[in-house]
Amino acid sequence: MLKDGTYAAWYKTPVDQGTGIVHVADGQIWGRDSLMTYHGTCQVDGDRFTAIVSTRRHTDGRATVFGNDDELTLTIEGSCPGRIATYTATAPQAPGMILHGTLIRTEQQPPAPEPPGQMPAFNPDKLPKLPKRSR
Repeated sequence: MLKDGTYAAWYKTPVDQGTGIVHVADGQIWGRDSLMTYHGTCQVDGDRFTAIVSTRRHTDGRATVFGNDDELTLTIEGSCPGRIATYTATAPQAPGMILHGTLIRTEQQPPAPEPPGQMPAFNPDKLPKLPKRSR
């Protein structure tokens, strides 16, 4: 099941491939990569999900994975039986081109526990001394 959270995204088309970050929460999906931002809505039905996502270029430079199209509307269909989702996407602005992608859910690490007790005050006199160099 595609759960709310943050995902590392990898995707490819016959033109190119790329990576980005995707966030899913409360039926919304959004993210960015080195060239584009994306946002839209998603629906989850068991292990399957669908989404409609709009893209917009934020950085000039090389072509996107769809070629020279800067603003696209992606129709996404995929499945997520665990932490890894796979999907395909199409855009009417790039007829016949299919994007294949993978989303990998990231898990937040709990903060490191505080060390027990008081930290001793820093005393530079207790640092090891370097040997004297002859000139």
